[in-house]
Amino acid sequence: MTASDRAVQLVRLAAEAAGDKLADDILAYDVSEQLVITDAFVLCSAPSDRQVRAIVDEIEKRLREEADAKPTRREGEREGRWVLLDYSDIIVHIQHEEDRVFYALERLWKDCPLIELPESVNAHSVQRRRTVGSASE
Repeated sequence: MTASDRAVQLVRLAAEAAGDKLADDILAYDVSEQLVITDAFVLCSAPSDRQVRAIVDEIEKRLREEADAKPTRREGEREGRWVLLDYSDIIVHIQHEEDRVFYALERLWKDCPLIELPESVNAHSVQRRRTVGSASE
């Protein structure tokens, strides 16, 4: 069993929305073989609580407008360090960079297949790393 077409559509929309708000290290895993509660996880991070919230807002807006999807559950919004959006077909984790490193969700799901994301999704991260790298030289 693999992630449904609907789940893959939501993953791509969520990843694109996160990328548009400059989320870092956006990954998506097909967890359908491991879990019965969802088909896919999307993971991304941001360097500040404010940016985490901006990414959450953009994901919710994009999925509502383009896929008529609303989260069935939302957790962690008050703190803004790790927000979980549960869309049943997919679960999106938006984490502060420090929490992402500490909890290392990638390590838990490393045996699950990655879902290919559009090339543009992480392009900004590469560009930002180049800019930051050249500024520190």
